[in-house]
Amino acid sequence: MSLVTSTRPAAIAPPSPRTVSSSRFVLYSALVSFFLISLDGAAINVSLPAISQDIGGGMSGLQWVIDGYTLTFAAFMLSAGVFSDRLGAKRVYAIGLAGFSLASAVCFLAPNLGALVAARMVQGLAAALMLPTSLALIRQSYDDQAERARAIAVWTATGGVAIALGPVIGGIVTSATGWRMIFLLNVPIGILGLALLSRVAPSPRRSAPIDIPSQLTFLLALVGITHSIITMSHAGFASPVPQTLLVSLVALGVFFVLQTRRAQPMVPLRILRTRSALVTITSGFAINAVFYGMVFALGLYFQQVNGYSPVLAGAVFLPMCAIDPVGNLVVMKLEARYGNRAALVLGQLLMALGAGLMLMIDSSTPAWLTALLLLPLGFGAGLAVPPLTSTLLEGVPAGLAATSAAVLNTCRQVGSCFAIALLGGLVAKPAGFLDGLHTGILVGVAILVATAAIAFVFLRRTPAPTTQSTSSTVVAPVAITDQAQVKTRDDLELAS
Repeated sequence: MSLVTSTRPAAIAPPSPRTVSSSRFVLYSALVSFFLISLDGAAINVSLPAISQDIGGGMSGLQWVIDGYTLTFAAFMLSAGVFSDRLGAKRVYAIGLAGFSLASAVCFLAPNLGALVAARMVQGLAAALMLPTSLALIRQSYDDQAERARAIAVWTATGGVAIALGPVIGGIVTSATGWRMIFLLNVPIGILGLALLSRVAPSPRRSAPIDIPSQLTFLLALVGITHSIITMSHAGFASPVPQTLLVSLVALGVFFVLQTRRAQPMVPLRILRTRSALVTITSGFAINAVFYGMVFALGLYFQQVNGYSPVLAGAVFLPMCAIDPVGNLVVMKLEARYGNRAALVLGQLLMALGAGLMLMIDSSTPAWLTALLLLPLGFGAGLAVPPLTSTLLEGVPAGLAATSAAVLNTCRQVGSCFAIALLGGLVAKPAGFLDGLHTGILVGVAILVATAAIAFVFLRRTPAPTTQSTSSTVVAPVAITDQAQVKTRDDLELAS
């Protein structure tokens, strides 16, 4: 994911050498966190069959290995800014980085699937703390806008490299040493990040209310809905509705009631009254659902049906992930000439085309051809995601910029989570993996076409500003991390 801000600021006095040194340590440490989140999310998909063979769990267990992480990442993203305010960005970032490293060590040692999923959930919580605070530290350390834009560009590029190489690295590590080593590699990287952070000055703190009831009801709603989708997708949607779905819907209702009664709600409901917010949130949900759902399902298909090695399965994804940043570069010119709406619509339609082309593959399709057929999916994602942020921020008040961006990022992660919950059950059907995959693809294509049509109808043509731009690519899991339209109380100057 990228969040690029480019302006031509007025000349200012150069910072002192001490400030430059501190800023560099902040940047290096922030790069470590984004690299960890992006690499971990991209690498783990190709190791799922190896995990199943080692500690069992079946398809539903593999779904929770991914969704356990994504759920807590999405659920706690909205509160990360509050913790950053109360404790200081540096301290919260250190807690997240240490927690991610420790949880990775537990993943490495996990004796069974339950322990692995629990550790993955802790990883997701830690990632939710790391991602926004790493950007907050960059914002605090770079007063010069041009320097800050360059720092964020480097931060973004690091995540893009990790995402592109993640499936291949995951396949190589899994084949050479086993799936556990993917998690163990996080530990020394995390220690390096903490060592760099020790050279950074403490961050300012300010009081901010922690809304525990809203946070708990939101988490309960996400976990319950995800569990229900997994249950119904395996048992059949004609089966009785799981009780967890009813509980989660009640929790979701309580969450929205709480938002209407809070002076500083986690999700100000007035955001949802704007066309730009509703369009970008639904499009973001669809984009992540299709992208990460396809990576999850195809990673299993390549190995369990086609018999690919983890290395070859990861290599098939490499061109798709590598072309995503190319789309980020092209979309800036596309937005400048035709506006955000055209870029968002075209990107989603290309993603729909790339997903639809997967209906053509079978066990006899060469790996190189499959990789080529996936290129529209990656390129389309590179075109579609940057307009999400710019379109959203153009339609909401400046004071709600960071909160709106956090809501968008959360909905994108929820899309990833729900797609994996649905696809896992579809491909596990007795009718066969390929039939379930085709059903999931058709659903994904239909959703993307629908959200592209909604964007075309309800968004007006809005050319990109000539003096500044904001963009963001698919990350990860993450976090493909997605993971940096994020919430901090200082807004990170997301729109400037």
